[in-house]
Parts: sequence; C-alpha cells; structure tokens
Amino acid sequence: MVPRGHKRANLHEKLQLLRSLTNSHAMNKTSIIVDASNYIEELKQKVERLKEDISSARSSSDESSSWPKVSVKTLEKGILVNVYSGKSCPGLLVSILEAFENLGLNVLEARVSCADSFHLQAVGGENEDNEEIIDAQVVKRAVADAIRNWEESDTNEQ
Repeated sequence: MVPRGHKRANLHEKLQLLRSLTNSHAMNKTSIIVDASNYIEELKQKVERLKEDISSARSSSDESSSWPKVSVKTLEKGILVNVYSGKSCPGLLVSILEAFENLGLNVLEARVSCADSFHLQAVGGENEDNEEIIDAQVVKRAVADAIRNWEESDTNEQ
C-alpha cells in the first residue's frame, strides 16, 4: 500500500503539471480543473477552425486546379497549344477549335484526352489565305476567351 502522504504529493504534482500545461494561475484544485476544462474547450474550437480552414483551402484549390491551364509556344512552323484541366470538360474542345478557326489557324496535329481530365496538345499552322502572322499571346488570349465563354455557357445550362 502507498502511504496517504505519498498519494497526496503525487496528486499535488499532477495538479501542478496540469496547471502549467494549461497556463492556469489558480491555486486550488477546483480552479485548476476548471481552467483545464476551459483550455480543452478552447483547443476543441481551434481544431474546428483549422478543419474549416483546411476544408475551404482544399475546395478553393480544387476549383483552381479544375480551371483549365493554357500554355502557348511559337514553333518554327506553327504554334503549340497545351490546355489542361484536372476535370472532364464536355464541350471545351469544340470551343477551342472554334477559337482556332476564328484566328485562321489550321490544326496540323492534335492529341486530346477527355476522360477523367481534359488535356489538349495541338499544333496550329496559319492558313495560307491569312497574310498576318499570328502571335502566341494572341492565340493564348483567344483560347482563354474560348474557355471563359465555354464556362459561362456551361454554367448557364446548369
């Protein structure tokens, strides 16, 4: 058996540890326990706020990763266009091809994946009828506009 004085010292030591962990300035047992209980409630609220922050950060990053990314490079004979989205984008290909047509670009070569995500890699060459040289920035702007128009029409249909 443990002597009563030893139990008391052990309890006092644990209360002091609890007091220091919870930053309590209380001196009696009841106040230390109340402060510890309040501290635990504060921690629970912080955990909930962090969970909400993480959830909102994930949803906003999901939205930004689902927005198609566009890159355009000028090649020796034509323009390379890459469009990628982390989600499937029904109808987007048609919008982009219409933008190509409006610019007077012929699709010389293309690879497209539309299953779980959308990925288009296309090489566009200028029409022989078109006398002006098409700049990569112009193509990028036109493709971005096509994506914006596609998204607006997609949102309006839902």
